[in-house]
Amino acid sequence: MINSIRGFNDILPPETSIWQQVEKEARGIFAAYGFSEIRVPIVEKTGLFSRSIGETTDIVEKEMYTFADRHGESITLRPEGTAPVVRAYIEHKIYGNDPVAKFYYLGPMFRYERPQKGRFRQFHQIGAEVFGIDDPAVDAETLEMLVSLFQRLGLEGVSLQINSLGCKECRPLYKEKLLNFLQDKKSQLCQDCQRRYEINPLRTLDCKSPGCVEITSHAPSILDAVCGGCKNHFEKVKEYLALSHVNFSLNPKMVRGLDYYIRTTFEITALGLGSQNAVAAGGRYDGLVKDLGGPDVPGFGFAIGMERLAMLLQDNGQWRVDSGQSPVFIVILGDKAEASAFGLIKNLRQNGVRLERDYGNKSIKAQMKRADKLGAKFVLILGDNELASNSVAIKNMESGEQEKVSLDRVGEKLKTLIGVSL
Repeated sequence: MINSIRGFNDILPPETSIWQQVEKEARGIFAAYGFSEIRVPIVEKTGLFSRSIGETTDIVEKEMYTFADRHGESITLRPEGTAPVVRAYIEHKIYGNDPVAKFYYLGPMFRYERPQKGRFRQFHQIGAEVFGIDDPAVDAETLEMLVSLFQRLGLEGVSLQINSLGCKECRPLYKEKLLNFLQDKKSQLCQDCQRRYEINPLRTLDCKSPGCVEITSHAPSILDAVCGGCKNHFEKVKEYLALSHVNFSLNPKMVRGLDYYIRTTFEITALGLGSQNAVAAGGRYDGLVKDLGGPDVPGFGFAIGMERLAMLLQDNGQWRVDSGQSPVFIVILGDKAEASAFGLIKNLRQNGVRLERDYGNKSIKAQMKRADKLGAKFVLILGDNELASNSVAIKNMESGEQEKVSLDRVGEKLKTLIGVSL
């Protein structure tokens, strides 16, 4: 037997119903906010990610699935969704008609990480990106949209945390302050953070190692170091969030694992996921479009971890894992009934009835057993007696009651029983 690769999980029915419902709700609310779906390739040139995410990040250094194609070009399974969307925005000159564009995407991402609860090597994201507007109202409105989605899904125990990472002008000054603070504590940091100290000291603030958490808890706050422009931008974001009645808390130690973020950054965390408790995250990335060869167009976006979200909805009891509408089952007895049943089955299915049947001329007992296993609430019985009276028997599996209905009224009767519009 060949098993799946570690960290690459199958998503099976009936759990897939949760995914479908989440995707449906996301599409609906994104459309209301003016977003359109974009679909980008799973594989991109490696340089797209090393240039956008940052060559010294953990993702690029240790987690990407990168290999050479038959022509020797380095290609990578996408580890995140923003860079491919930016690449498409530039390549197709979408900014030519209007620099303002709003996209959302759904699909798999890939990172070579240690699999853990709600975290896999192939994982799925729902993300959204806004191009062309640097107004802080966009930051707040996009966060409002995301929070509204979680509220519509009935997700409980979530918390929005926000921070400002400053910009390319003020961040170097903070980095210098942080280096000075960490200088005599470097030997007490974990090995990863000792390496980060040299190449990207802000990443030490995001370390989950208890020793590093204790050390950086006393580090200077980046919010005390941002320039006037970044401070005003962040104050406006907070003001607009308050006007939208979106609750949030400040987290000055929060940084992102991708180098392209500036100014507003955020995470939405949830109970029940352990230390890696973010279910959605993102922020502003002005400058990324320009860095990848496009015009100087600002951007803001986020991504939702689908595995984590689906697990929370199921574990918290907010959503019932449901295989869909309980099916109607048809019991067919005899060759004549088999011939007559085909047209009836087709008509009912094409009119929205989820209808199941058995095969192989099995006994009525065996077919009823199958109907019970599938959870059918109503069973249609079609045999010689029913054909003789041009009817079908409908049995209510809960009450045991049974009645005959003429074949031309079956659809109408089912509409009454199960609410299907025929």
